[in-house]
Amino acid sequence: MKKNSNTPTLVNSKDVGVSDRFDDVYMDYIPNEICSAEKDGNSILFKSQNNIHLQVEIYTPTMIRFRYAHKGNFQEDFSYAINPDFEKIDTPVQFEEKDDYFHISTNKLNCSVQKSNLGVSISDKDGNILCADKSGYSARQTIHKGVIKVAIQKESPSNEMYFGLGDKSSALNLRGQNCDNYNTDAFAYGEGSYTLYRSIPFYYGLNEGKAYGIFMDNSYRSHFEFDINKDNTTTFWAEGGEMNYYFIYGPELMSVSQQYHELTGTTALPSMWSLGFHQCRWSYYPDARVRQLAEDFRKHQIPCDAIYLDIDYMDGYRCFTVNEKIFPDLKGLVADIKKDGFSTIVMIDPGIMEDPNYWVYQSGIENDVFCRRSDGTLMTGPVWPESCVFPDFTKPEARSWWEKLYEELYGNDNIDGFWNDMNEPAVFKVNNKTFPDDVLHHYDGHPTNHRKAHNIYGMQMSKATKDGLLNIKPAERPFVLTRATFSGGQRYAAVWTGDNVATWKHLIIANRQSQRLSISGFSLVGSDVGGFVDQPTGELMARWIQMAVFHPLFRIHSMGNNADGSGAVLDNIMELDAADRKDQEPWSYGEKYTDINREAINLRYKLLAYLYTAFYEQETLGLPVLRSMAFYDQTDEKVVNNEREFMFGNDILVSPVVRPGAKTQTIYLPKGEWFDYWTNKLLIGQKYTRKAISETHIPFFVKAGSVLPLYPVRQHTKEAVEYLELNVYTGTGESTLYEDSGNGFEYQNGAYQKIIFKSELSEKEFIVSTIKEGNFKPDYDTVKVNIIVAKNKYKTLTIDGQTVDFQVNDNVLSFETNAMFNELKLS
Repeated sequence: MKKNSNTPTLVNSKDVGVSDRFDDVYMDYIPNEICSAEKDGNSILFKSQNNIHLQVEIYTPTMIRFRYAHKGNFQEDFSYAINPDFEKIDTPVQFEEKDDYFHISTNKLNCSVQKSNLGVSISDKDGNILCADKSGYSARQTIHKGVIKVAIQKESPSNEMYFGLGDKSSALNLRGQNCDNYNTDAFAYGEGSYTLYRSIPFYYGLNEGKAYGIFMDNSYRSHFEFDINKDNTTTFWAEGGEMNYYFIYGPELMSVSQQYHELTGTTALPSMWSLGFHQCRWSYYPDARVRQLAEDFRKHQIPCDAIYLDIDYMDGYRCFTVNEKIFPDLKGLVADIKKDGFSTIVMIDPGIMEDPNYWVYQSGIENDVFCRRSDGTLMTGPVWPESCVFPDFTKPEARSWWEKLYEELYGNDNIDGFWNDMNEPAVFKVNNKTFPDDVLHHYDGHPTNHRKAHNIYGMQMSKATKDGLLNIKPAERPFVLTRATFSGGQRYAAVWTGDNVATWKHLIIANRQSQRLSISGFSLVGSDVGGFVDQPTGELMARWIQMAVFHPLFRIHSMGNNADGSGAVLDNIMELDAADRKDQEPWSYGEKYTDINREAINLRYKLLAYLYTAFYEQETLGLPVLRSMAFYDQTDEKVVNNEREFMFGNDILVSPVVRPGAKTQTIYLPKGEWFDYWTNKLLIGQKYTRKAISETHIPFFVKAGSVLPLYPVRQHTKEAVEYLELNVYTGTGESTLYEDSGNGFEYQNGAYQKIIFKSELSEKEFIVSTIKEGNFKPDYDTVKVNIIVAKNKYKTLTIDGQTVDFQVNDNVLSFETNAMFNELKLS
């Protein structure tokens, strides 16, 4: 048999007769010589002699799509991941035939396709190879299973590093790692766990200071092998479907990120309250316990904006119902704690109890919205109820049905947000923890089975939830938190890192995962602060809270304990004392840690103006809110290899404390100049600094030339902002402040205030000028300005040409004004 032919290769045999029988027979497809090449606009179709087709389509000067069909027939072009609003750029493309290859070029990239085997190589305009096939494309198909593998094998230069892939708990640099994408209920997962809750088949490559990205838009279970055999080979492949990937060139990592966000969508600007502090456990009940929790937050003067109700608020795990025994007046409870500034978020799972007397089940049966097996019977399985059915969220009619189910809880009871859990989809008691492969899905008119639909199930659930909330309250920004999702799911919901463990190792993992998910599209991300499984020490909880101040989703969540000594679950967990309940509130570790945790959460509320601005830039520019340090300087090896520190927005570098008992911490600061937030000391970049570590806070640094907006500490975000504080750090740079009402969509029609601060430092003077945009008027009139200087050599301060008095405290010059200045000048 010829290796490069389409002759079937039989399992465990090379030479067989027609009467031989095997468990299955597979056929490998590897392209041979090109027999035709046709250009149609910005798309070129190549055909090999053995009928393998490659379509190369230029989307932008720096983005190229590659699609392969191993029998010459492309599948219908449909994707849940691609942003419906994405628009290709009309790009001039040159196409030439050479002796051994075809040459395709834009003004940014050169792409060659080898005549011998469809091998692809991409280089920049200087001829530097960015990404090249090794053995290139291959596919495998069997008689019983159909296509089981579509793969691309790439060269992996020895210095190349890889980042991204979203939900992975391993080291940030993926080189040497074998990663799977298959949404999995991964309770108490560990470092390097093979599969977790989300599938994001997008990675960055970085070599010799130049970055690119590859997004494989294929929802089947996928695999990414980054030089795992140390043979300079990277392979990515999926267990079905079509090989369809996008190459995205930077050369900056940030540019790759922005283009990926353009392709798959950004996170919509969240409501301000959703960026406050959230408190959750499994579970807060009854009604009196929730009221006591709200009262305790205000008594301890610890800010909080949201309280969660886990699954026990339901009537026997029936979604969209309420257990009136423990919550006799849920609407009244929600209204009462809202007066104290608390939003309420409740859990909704996809598993619907199989109960003919349950209205959701009845309605779903009547509307034929539940998943069915290949024999036409309903897909049933245990989750929290002993037997559940599951909506097919890939069916438009099922999503429409699901949207309406929120009417009572959201429209009538005024619940503020929804937490979609268990939507991998999780199924208990079976080894694979999910549906069998033969479950059928509508797939929006492209019928398929669960092999293809599994990874997008949770994403489509969160889409249906978000759409339902928008339909019920079109003037409110919906808050949806989902456990499972896929690339592009950032358009619908926030994510968290799942059922982690209360250990110092998991503190490190939470740092990695949050960075990685943010650079992979999911900026509205956080972890279960303190750990979901087990209970942290006071020190670990404090350090986790201090780090999570800088994570966009800021939520304590824990398993807790709701059972008595015999193991019986109690209707009233207030019968247990705090130790037996395993409480994990900020005040649960004694007065010392209550004060430390309060100070940390206060800092979060001061930083909300800065964080909100970062989300405005995420929505409009595709900038990830959290960034690994490589995104700040991809040319400095010490920066690129740094896992612990991270960037929070454009101007803040955070150094979390991830070791128990730490007294000092050595930090490498990247290029530029940085001010220590706590001491206001100026530090020079590209050097190590050794910091004494305080129990009360973690180190973070502000880039010189930045203007850091700060709000006063409030107990919740619905309290009025009485003044704005601006920390102006001398240097040359540019910063932004964005404000609006904090909810609703009026900002899309100009009801916002955007101020760009441009700072310039010279030998004799320091000038900050502002550019203002929008017609929103904030609550406050007073602006308090603190100018932090490296050395106080200044004598005169003018605001818009008028000399003003200022106070001096060491190297901080302070003044107040009743209006935002146009120009500030120190001389």
